Amino acid sequence: MKLTQVTTPRVYAFIDELTANGRSPEMVRRAVQSLGRVFKFAKGRGLAAHNPVAGVELRSSKRGKARAEVPSKDELRAILATAQGRWRPLIVTALFTGLRASELRGLRWSDLTRKVLHVRQRADAWKALGTPKTAAGQRDVPLAPVVINTLREWRLACPRGDLDLVFPTGAGNVEDHPNIVARGWNPVQVAAGVVSVDGRSKYNFHVLRHAAASMFIEQGMNPKRIQSVMGHSSIQVTYDVYGFLFADDDADQKAMEAIEARLLG
Repeated sequence: MKLTQVTTPRVYAFIDELTANGRSPEMVRRAVQSLGRVFKFAKGRGLAAHNPVAGVELRSSKRGKARAEVPSKDELRAILATAQGRWRPLIVTALFTGLRASELRGLRWSDLTRKVLHVRQRADAWKALGTPKTAAGQRDVPLAPVVINTLREWRLACPRGDLDLVFPTGAGNVEDHPNIVARGWNPVQVAAGVVSVDGRSKYNFHVLRHAAASMFIEQGMNPKRIQSVMGHSSIQVTYDVYGFLFADDDADQKAMEAIEARLLG
């Protein structure tokens, strides 16, 4: 994409995608600063008429990480019951695999085997395809039967294209993240009644990743396995985001009582 095609709204879309893909506020801030320096240099050399990053305001955040927001089971059931057409397979896959939005947008049919999804490609904010940013991002994710059956049906209706994408545009090209949110995710939530007090959609698309992780943990996956399936770069990231879901005071107490019993009788 040419520098002249980058506008301030596109910068905000870039910020939204970084946030939706789980990037920390600090990483987002650094990325925007770097982009601003690029345009400042380009403007000084006459390569850009203006700096679209100038005046962009980032949301301030308190030090530390907030707990990941997870929709209730009833909200998720309502969303699944409401999602139709091209958005249903996308939402089902996101919910039961925990893939990032960029990974879903870059997913190819050749990345799917009978019961496993191989994450090998992602699409960035500019729709450029490439490998995941970290080695941990390249991973294998087990597929629930509902995902297998939904994708099998979707493949018959999926737009064809040279890119072999599972969730492409109608022309078979890379889908835009803001388009997924505006035309798919948000309307589905409103139709399902999953809304905030003002009647607007309640959650961002990234909560489907959190919901997937919470279900994996609920079913007994250990932290190391969660790290692998979610594509976290370290186990610390897993604990930072989902540690509160592993916490179980009753289980801890029972474990301590068992230790005491074994030692003291």
